[in-house]
Amino acid sequence: MPNAENKGFVDYVLWGDDGKPLMLVEAKRTTKNATVGQQQAKLYADCLEAMYGQRPVIFYSNGYEHWIWDDRMYAPRAVQGFYKKQELELLVQRRSSRKALAETVVNGQIIERYYQTRAVRRVGASFELDNVRKSLLVMATGAGKTRTVIALADVLMRANWAKRVLFLADRVALVNQAVNAFKAHLPDSAPVNLVTDKHTEGRVFVSTYPTMMGLIDEAMEANNGGQRRFGVGHFDLIVIDEAHRSVYQKYRAIFDYFDSLLVGLTATPKDEIDKNTYGLFDLETGVPTDAYGLDEAVADGHLVPPVAISVPLKFQRQGIKYDDLTEEEKEEWDAKEWTEDGTVPTEVDAQELNKWLFNIDTVDKALEVLMTQGQKVAGGDRLGKTIIFAKNNDHADFIADRFNVNYPQYKGHFARVVTYKTEYAQSIIDDFSAKEKMPHIAVSVDMLDTGIDVPEVVNLVFFKVVRSKTKFWQMLGRGTRLCKDLFGPGEDKKNFFVFDFCQNLEFFSQNPATSDGSSSEPLTTRLFKARLEMIAELDRRQKYGTHASEGPAKTAIGHPTEDQLRDETAELLRARVVAMNLDNFVVRPQRQFVEKYVKPEVWKQLSDDDHAELGHRVAGLPSQQMEEDEEAKRFDMLVLRTQLSIFQAKPEFAGLRQKIQAIASALEDQSAIPAIKAEIMLISAVAGDEWWDDVTVPMLETVRRRLRALVKLIPKGQKKVVYTDFEDELGETTKIDLPQVTAGLNMSKFREKARQFLKEHESHLSLQRLRRNQPRPVARRP
Repeated sequence: MPNAENKGFVDYVLWGDDGKPLMLVEAKRTTKNATVGQQQAKLYADCLEAMYGQRPVIFYSNGYEHWIWDDRMYAPRAVQGFYKKQELELLVQRRSSRKALAETVVNGQIIERYYQTRAVRRVGASFELDNVRKSLLVMATGAGKTRTVIALADVLMRANWAKRVLFLADRVALVNQAVNAFKAHLPDSAPVNLVTDKHTEGRVFVSTYPTMMGLIDEAMEANNGGQRRFGVGHFDLIVIDEAHRSVYQKYRAIFDYFDSLLVGLTATPKDEIDKNTYGLFDLETGVPTDAYGLDEAVADGHLVPPVAISVPLKFQRQGIKYDDLTEEEKEEWDAKEWTEDGTVPTEVDAQELNKWLFNIDTVDKALEVLMTQGQKVAGGDRLGKTIIFAKNNDHADFIADRFNVNYPQYKGHFARVVTYKTEYAQSIIDDFSAKEKMPHIAVSVDMLDTGIDVPEVVNLVFFKVVRSKTKFWQMLGRGTRLCKDLFGPGEDKKNFFVFDFCQNLEFFSQNPATSDGSSSEPLTTRLFKARLEMIAELDRRQKYGTHASEGPAKTAIGHPTEDQLRDETAELLRARVVAMNLDNFVVRPQRQFVEKYVKPEVWKQLSDDDHAELGHRVAGLPSQQMEEDEEAKRFDMLVLRTQLSIFQAKPEFAGLRQKIQAIASALEDQSAIPAIKAEIMLISAVAGDEWWDDVTVPMLETVRRRLRALVKLIPKGQKKVVYTDFEDELGETTKIDLPQVTAGLNMSKFREKARQFLKEHESHLSLQRLRRNQPRPVARRP
């Protein structure tokens, strides 16, 4: 050691069975940053390597933060724990046994297309030559993403880069599909479906995200001394199917927990710098590890393109207005029972159509367009396989019912509903997947948007609004597969039709900003943060002496003081922190902060740093505290926002007041319920206007506490389902030019990156052989 004594003392060393060091740990005090020990740990590793001829894997930690540095391969990185002994032995052993990925033969029986092999090679090069641990493959839906990663897994396994692989998907159907693909193309990997078989061992594990979240925390007490079955080093490769920001944000804890190589698969990378898929994989925006878009796939003859047809139905676009109806239709409108209280609307906007109002002529006209203009098979006598994307289950049922009324000759077999509510839905999908079997129309709500692979599909019908670019192109991908001899001998599938009744085509042809679904924080997290903000406001008022002074009329019914409110709010938050399980893998990385805010004395005075830590580190963590009624929590949030608007003099106070008054009025209408009757005086006061004169935060707190449990007793004012038969108007259909599926991919930058890579590695043996047009040596198979 480079010190005066030429000696050093390693904090911890884990020895292998052969007496050689596998791992060393440099431990620092919890008050120090773990990275302070990096150089010291390296020097210890140098000495141990000199003494024993084997370099240990380096860890340094302060008890809360842990870092691994396998410095023969990768830069230091944060991990959530230490590797198990067997995993460390494998890491060390791979230093000498790992084969070059560039020289490992890609199995041509798994993949045979050039772009699939290119993707495998490029991912391998990023791991081996670029020394990065994340890769992103952009491949058009239907281009064979699953088979590509199976071939990649095969290469990594045979080259001793990977022993165990985890494949994650967001739906059970996709898990089943992936398991079957691994069984068919890589049976020696012993694929395990963790959704249905949680305890079987294998080399490839396939799971949904929620299933994996639950399994990480499970301990194998009887067989493994209470250790987690899946430690941080259990998997060498994780594959994320349809990787995009919303999935990563929701299940990020999985990727933070496992220390593995990561490969994302997507058809639609994002464009925005701060909200894009590329950033999740540490890649420059628009420059994935490898890409193969729909335009290329169509040009190569591997996929077929869509023919996008916009179908203008007046009601679908403009809604239904009473004044536009005929006199006879107005009579029907007036006769309908629209709501419980007898209110009759003057119009129904387009968003409500097919949500709770179903118009016969609208669906009939849509079906007429499909049946007359859709692609036909069987010599033109039968509509080809078709998927109709419906708005909801009632809409799907209505479409199927109207089809059966209009085409009774099919006896209910031609068009079938396939949703998550359909019993034995898989058997219907199996029949739909058979070329000659009915049904030939599948009416779906979300279930067939992704995952189904029926090459015979030649018609897609968008009967709902879609605003997620990822989902839109996944849905279009249901029609892109090739199908030989579909229309007769030698008459292959050339394209597929997309009939859009909801202007999705116009929306996406303009390439607007899109959404992949709600990314808002959970209600419990928002409540935590709002209460933190309340504490900050109360502390500020106390500091500057601006406490409210309430007159006798306002204190007569025992409102809490602002000091009491502050202490009780802090205790509410502390109780949630106390109930956080430190062994939970989501909580454990934030253990330092959880342990800090369990202590009552910390809450007496919260600094700005404390507020930041609680908001960013603690607020979103799961707690074992018993969850309360959602309606009560929503009322809490409404009152909290109103209280903060008083403190902060926000203009939104008026609107929030109206919402609370509306809730109080609704409670008044239910005064026959004993629990509501007991609070009727307060409820009536809040519903009126006088109570709100000079209203204070403590007054609102009293309302929150006494009424929060009653809110759930308010009947849900849902509209009734209404069926009408008003004549709709069908305009001229138009074809829409869609941007290519790889919108967001900067092809020029991607090609420049590829050229730069070739230049940097031009001395590599494989590239030299390629440049000289020399044959690659034939690898001997074991």
